[in-house]
Amino acid sequence: MRVAYARVSSAEQSLALQRDALARAGYDKLYEDHGISGVAAKRPGLEEALASLQSGDTLLVWRLDRLARSMRNLVDIIEDLDARQITFQSICEHISTESAVSELLLHVLSAVAHFERRLIQERTVAGIQAAKDRGVVFGRQRVLNAEDVETAKAMVESGRPVSDVAQSLSVGRSTLYRYLKDPVA
Repeated sequence: MRVAYARVSSAEQSLALQRDALARAGYDKLYEDHGISGVAAKRPGLEEALASLQSGDTLLVWRLDRLARSMRNLVDIIEDLDARQITFQSICEHISTESAVSELLLHVLSAVAHFERRLIQERTVAGIQAAKDRGVVFGRQRVLNAEDVETAKAMVESGRPVSDVAQSLSVGRSTLYRYLKDPVA
């Protein structure tokens, strides 16, 4: 039996392209996840597809990234399929675990994808650090300056209710409490 799996990450995306390609490749049963990220721990369609597979079956996907988002996850799935004597095929990458060369290519591509994600992470961290070094401040903008905090402290210490002080400064009570506790917050 040929079992197909399709997935899109957001509700606005369509599964039509994948469905059409999978239909041309031929399958007996199609499982789908719509609006579920590839990094989600729970993907009901994928779980059902994997559970339905028997020895001698084939799992068919449109692209590798529809099945897994991390190298480790992809390798784990492929190793599980292999142990259960289930073939894996990816249409776009022309990969099938029926041949040793395709299986090697699958592992190389997953390693390259992992490498690319790590490079993106490193560039992001470096960019944030460079911005901080230039004085860019990240996070929420301060709603109260030092003068406002001192005024608020004086008002609260004089017996004025915190809710009145917060209202006069156009902030919520919890925000005012946070600034009173830690003026640098």
